Amino acid sequence: MQLESFVARSLGRWRSMRSGHSLAFQQFEDVRSSVLIESIEPQDPLVLNLLKDCTIRDAKPVHPFRMEWNAESDWEPDDPSAITAGSCILVPIPTDNRNGILLRSVGYAEAEQAASNYTFLEDDTFILSTQYGQSIAEERIWFVSENVRCRSSVLRTSAGSGILQTSFASEIRRLDSFS
Repeated sequence: MQLESFVARSLGRWRSMRSGHSLAFQQFEDVRSSVLIESIEPQDPLVLNLLKDCTIRDAKPVHPFRMEWNAESDWEPDDPSAITAGSCILVPIPTDNRNGILLRSVGYAEAEQAASNYTFLEDDTFILSTQYGQSIAEERIWFVSENVRCRSSVLRTSAGSGILQTSFASEIRRLDSFS
């Protein structure tokens, strides 16, 4: 799979169910989310600002997209019915057909801008590796069918020696017009 197909297959509204295990807190968490993934133009001011902030010169972004989510978790210490919401801009910059850099306005593991390395395996699994200030995240995304995809993640210490958190999510594309 190449980046263009991966982004095209990811566009739309998704319903996600994620189970996470925080080894640091010895807690399990179940999260239900609504996720919207939509393409944006390479010349969108948000894309241009992200490129400028990340000081990537002469970058040729391909198929940038925006992701928005609303999540309900069973592990909200103050308010179990609280909903977490957010959005981010993602800007892929391929280096070849299977590898590249993915700029994110907000990271997966830490709430900061991030530059991740991505690669596609032979079985079309998308692997994303991100070095943050306090941790290292590895995410894997693969499609089971046209409307079902899976994600897994492992969050390690910044030295890479210890595992902090693991998660698995199954995501179903919303096909109804009332999402």
